[in-house]
Amino acid sequence: SVDLVFNLKECLKPQKNYVFYCQSCGDVIVKDRKFCRVLPLPSENWSALVDEWCCHPDPFARSTLHPQPDDCFLGDTFFLLNSGNELHKSKENTRVICKRCKTMLGETISSDTMKYYVTEVIIQPSEGSFSPTPRSEFVQSMVAQCLVELSSAKSTFRFTVKGDNGKIYILIWLLNSDTLLVESSGSSSSNSVSALFGDIFMPSSGPVGTWNAVKVLYQPCTKNRNKDLADAWENDIGVHPLRFPSETCLELLLILAFSTTSLPPSLRSMNSFQV
Repeated sequence: SVDLVFNLKECLKPQKNYVFYCQSCGDVIVKDRKFCRVLPLPSENWSALVDEWCCHPDPFARSTLHPQPDDCFLGDTFFLLNSGNELHKSKENTRVICKRCKTMLGETISSDTMKYYVTEVIIQPSEGSFSPTPRSEFVQSMVAQCLVELSSAKSTFRFTVKGDNGKIYILIWLLNSDTLLVESSGSSSSNSVSALFGDIFMPSSGPVGTWNAVKVLYQPCTKNRNKDLADAWENDIGVHPLRFPSETCLELLLILAFSTTSLPPSLRSMNSFQV
């Protein structure tokens, strides 16, 4: 589904107060933060292209893009904040975890910078209140948002989904970003996915639910499946990497698998990819 829960690039504005919640349990992660600057980051591989832009040595070699206390930097699948006094870092590694439910929320980039993944945090204006969103619905919406935005901005239609451990979990090929999905409540695949994640799912209205959706081809890459294809895609400059927590990558793979089973058997695969 691409019925977006919260579009960071459109809704996160300077000079407004926001509260950051853990998506899994609703615990407050960052309270009443106001930003002076909300800026998009360059693409993940921007530094590799500097030699093509400059006729002299890399001017950015010794500088890093770290936010100041009143900054928020937006990446493709994450955003960067100055940690201030909000640092929740586990002792074992650089993971940022929720104090209440212990879910991984992001990573520490430096002593004063934290990376939060868009699939793990809900951001709402301070004057509002926390409104829980079913986990499977939230993950679908945020990943679909990333696919739509990147395909539009960069004309990129192939993606590798990587975990925070650097492993590739899924290969995704975006076919359509303007699909309308119509399902009866009795046969909805969303019911099965939501039940699997412990969500309480309700159709949008009446006996028939409608959703804006994206249509993708995908290949799972867990347990060394499709390793040759994954290696080829990883070395292809036309393929864009999307990085999420490893647990979220597995959740996404499960969501895709259940979505495939909702199709007639004859429509579940295309050119060795699953639909």
